[in-house]
Amino acid sequence: MQIGGFGMVWALKKISRIVFATSTRVAMALALPLAAAGGALVLAGLPQSAQAQSGVKGLPDFTELVEQVGPSVVNIRTLEKAKVSGPGGPGSDEEMQELFRRFFGVPMPNTPNAPRQGPRGRAQPSDEPAQPRGMGSGFVLSPDGYIMTNAHVVEGADEVIVTLTDKREFKARLIGADKRTDVAVVKIQATGLPVVKVGDVSRLKVGEWVMAIGSPFGLENSVTAGIVSAKQRDTGEYLPFIQTDVAINPGNSGGPLINMRGEVVGINSQIYSRSGGYMGISFAIPMDEAMRVSEQLRQNGRVTRGRIGVQIGEVTKEVAESLGLGASQGALVRSIEAGSPADKAGIEPGDIIVRFDGKSIEKAADLPRMVGSTKPGTRSNLTVFRRGSQKDLAITVAELEPVKAAKAVTPTEESKTAGTAQSMGLVVTELTEAQKKELKRGGVRVESVAEASARAGLREGDVILQIGHTEITQLRDFETAMSKLDKSKPFNVLFRRGEAVQFAVVRPGR
Repeated sequence: MQIGGFGMVWALKKISRIVFATSTRVAMALALPLAAAGGALVLAGLPQSAQAQSGVKGLPDFTELVEQVGPSVVNIRTLEKAKVSGPGGPGSDEEMQELFRRFFGVPMPNTPNAPRQGPRGRAQPSDEPAQPRGMGSGFVLSPDGYIMTNAHVVEGADEVIVTLTDKREFKARLIGADKRTDVAVVKIQATGLPVVKVGDVSRLKVGEWVMAIGSPFGLENSVTAGIVSAKQRDTGEYLPFIQTDVAINPGNSGGPLINMRGEVVGINSQIYSRSGGYMGISFAIPMDEAMRVSEQLRQNGRVTRGRIGVQIGEVTKEVAESLGLGASQGALVRSIEAGSPADKAGIEPGDIIVRFDGKSIEKAADLPRMVGSTKPGTRSNLTVFRRGSQKDLAITVAELEPVKAAKAVTPTEESKTAGTAQSMGLVVTELTEAQKKELKRGGVRVESVAEASARAGLREGDVILQIGHTEITQLRDFETAMSKLDKSKPFNVLFRRGEAVQFAVVRPGR
């Protein structure tokens, strides 16, 4: 029997459907025993890489981790006493008070709910019970009731209430909080509590599964999971954060970030959000850093850090190349606090600190972390890159103090009559003796700027301290340095603006 073209196509399609249906039933029959036995489905004849690409590998099961770590996670509620806004009591209007005084000659009468008035009209403390302030999470560090959380969870609270998974509630005592790292430790009167196991953060890998337990929006013991998105994220002055895609929302703060071994590797602390809710990026404080802070809080109630008294900035690729530094590494010293360890050690504005205590400084954020973790009073060594060469300096680390407000240097009119020089769009004048004394070094003041120098970011009032590797103390130095430059190549200028110094790379002919 002969079959035409159209009939041949119909017959082949029919046969294909029969073969496909038969093979599918066979494959399902083979797979069912494996599924019933709890085994993983393996595609026969496929290499392991192809199996991975086909999505055969199953997702992790977090049930055992939740059972293991869950009892150690606590809910934290904070309360605050009712605050009195003014003499008229809560909700009073100052303009209404003034209206009564002007037109009636007497103060506005107190309402029944207004607080009692003390001497000179001051309100007495309210007897009303404390009101809810906020909510967060935490986890148990020791069987006798030490609990770790975020500093911002307990900040400003008059009372801290800890609720365990068995619904027992305790009033907690604040042991200490450190705002710089956002770590706090509280204590409850309890014994035999289940504690977390602290993990090794150095073993944590990008792409690794992690889990969070906390109280988002007050929903206690909520579990979310995701992966480590990045490590060493520089979003804090003293901490390189762990970035994850674990769902973290208000109330999760202070809860643990847990790896697949059931170990706590971080404290959930921040989210990146434009709406106030989770948007796929969250940050956790590395547990090794948090434990160092908690130990000091438990011993002393506060954290002691080292300081050397410098303000620093990043070293850009352009600046590194123009200085001959090579890689863009180190911390650029922008200003130095008078009388600080850096001042006494001979560090100068414009120096690039490349090593501290034998450790390389890859980026500017490394320096405050290294110095901060150094015990005050320790004698350390650092290496600076200055005018084309490296210099080793000894420095004694002091204790970190509140940052002092910078005092701006205001040039006087006297400097404008002390001679001028012009080159590469720069018109500069000599500094007065008073200005040199205030700056503690020489330089020349920029009177006007144009062309390549303006494009580089220089502006009137800046004080030029260095051109290339040549220090500028007076007009003669400026003229000599500019005459030696190859005007066809970029060159760097170190200048002072206010209390800070920075580099600009001038590119002639652009």
